[in-house]
Amino acid sequence: MNNQPLLSIITPTLGKFSDYWLENLLKIEGSVQFVLVYPPNVKIKAIDDPRVTAIVSPYKGEMPQRFVGLLNAQGKYILALDDDDYVHPQVCSAVEKYFHRFPESWVLRLQKLNIDMKDEVRIKQAWEEIPDVDQLEICKKTPENPYPYNQGNFQGLLEVPIAPLDKNFDWRYLFWPFINRTDNNGYHFENFNNIVWRNDIIQQALPELSQATKVLGAVTWIPSSGFDRLSGLFVQANLFEKDAIIGHWMPKPEQIRYIDKDPALKPPRFHVISDVLLVKHFPKYGYLWNLVFSKLYGVPRTVGKVMKLKLGKTPQK
Repeated sequence: MNNQPLLSIITPTLGKFSDYWLENLLKIEGSVQFVLVYPPNVKIKAIDDPRVTAIVSPYKGEMPQRFVGLLNAQGKYILALDDDDYVHPQVCSAVEKYFHRFPESWVLRLQKLNIDMKDEVRIKQAWEEIPDVDQLEICKKTPENPYPYNQGNFQGLLEVPIAPLDKNFDWRYLFWPFINRTDNNGYHFENFNNIVWRNDIIQQALPELSQATKVLGAVTWIPSSGFDRLSGLFVQANLFEKDAIIGHWMPKPEQIRYIDKDPALKPPRFHVISDVLLVKHFPKYGYLWNLVFSKLYGVPRTVGKVMKLKLGKTPQK
């Protein structure tokens, strides 16, 4: 593709993002495309920047908006970002260096810092310089020492393994769903957002992912379910290779600032629905069955939250 951008940053939005967030998004340097995906019947904000592509999804909801954004990503690499989270302005330089050094990697996992939405001082703090990817040593995961570092406490590029989807199903979930999972321990990940992906890997998975969402004939999309974990695990299951190293995790300081909200301010989402889609499409992977059963206990809680919203007792986002 001529003039192909290096990185596409995809953001589903209702158009309620702050001027400060937009100002900082547009400070990102280098070859970047910003894809803002709106639901139908929402006024699109006028943004005077040729790097911005504004799209209206045919359906409202997280899943269709994110999917439409991925379909329209022109960059060699993709980063999914919410419209209240921040990314380092020099991220493109780190991405370019990383994939030049590791062209076969699927992902570059950025270092993420969770910040309370009320902590404006930390949110607006100046970014520290990103470590030079070319100079970073490789922190390896070995069978003898599978978890060689505490969470986030490493100085080099930490190897990221594929999710261990071939784990056996824990039959205890059939009798007691509150058992703590252990198969999700380690440096693999489940979610899609805030991680830089190779676009060719994503485009390869999208047609099959689209088919997987068709559950009841005419019902093509499930707007109330979460696309983040569904897409992250779907891509890994689609090209699963046991114990494969699919990328690396950047060390501190952070390159992503994830704004954490009070759960009461978040809209209810039946994430277990999208988890069931994973099991439906990849029934042979015990890891996915463990995920579904471990999340079932949250369904009554989500139903209760929906009822409270309808009664006007809980403020919406």
